[in-house]
Amino acid sequence: MSTLDDRLDDLAAQFTPLPGVLVAFSGGVDSGVVLAAAVRTLGPDRVVAATAVSPSLPGAERTAAAAFAASLGVRHELPRTDELSREGYRANAGDRCAFCKTELIEVLTPLAARLGIADVVTGTNADDLRAGFRPGIRAAAERGAWAPLARAGMTKDDVRAAARRWGLPLADKPAAACLASRIAYGVPVSAEGLARVEAAETALRAAMTAAGLAVRDLRVRDLGGDTARVEVDAALVGELTGRPDLLAAVAGFARVEIDPRGFRSGSMNELLPDPVRYR
Repeated sequence: MSTLDDRLDDLAAQFTPLPGVLVAFSGGVDSGVVLAAAVRTLGPDRVVAATAVSPSLPGAERTAAAAFAASLGVRHELPRTDELSREGYRANAGDRCAFCKTELIEVLTPLAARLGIADVVTGTNADDLRAGFRPGIRAAAERGAWAPLARAGMTKDDVRAAARRWGLPLADKPAAACLASRIAYGVPVSAEGLARVEAAETALRAAMTAAGLAVRDLRVRDLGGDTARVEVDAALVGELTGRPDLLAAVAGFARVEIDPRGFRSGSMNELLPDPVRYR
């Protein structure tokens, strides 16, 4: 059985023959480790980070991504993507992520070409491949992007272990999926809807922090019909349930409810009647 050292060696070996690489860097730990591994192998001058800017990316994530890229000394591109121009993305069926990833790779590939780079890589890890519901992964692969972590067999735990070993500041960063993942499938995605969710999450996090409640994972889910569902760390559900003054920070929705099960990554997928069709 391979060790983390073996998998990290495999990761480095994938970059060694490349003259250069462009990393689709979302600001999260997965793509951050890919970016750091590329820099450790090739040096900063042969690596470019690209963070797509659109209404689906929270402003705080863009700021943090820029700081991390700067800490590695790599060129950081901030191309704009327009997934909202794609009808399939706006319709928000179970394959929404496929339209998003298509837009991303179709923007990054010509950007890489202009920079003289042939390879565009993503932060998809081995656990993502086993998750069974990742329509965006297939869309990215079909357009030529590849996933070094998945090829090396690196799981999410491996990724965080590598980040800690290398002293990366995002080693323990919570998952931060795009804002569209907060909107229930079937509810059309719009710039206004994305902004409403972002503002609600920012305000609620600030209110909880001010009240002395250290929250790690927090989501405001737009269920449609002007209803929001709040997910927080399971240990904080009881605290938040008894604090309607804090829930008042979730502005823009007529009704706000708390999920008693707490935060769950990908919980919107639970509402799909037939997720298999989108695999």
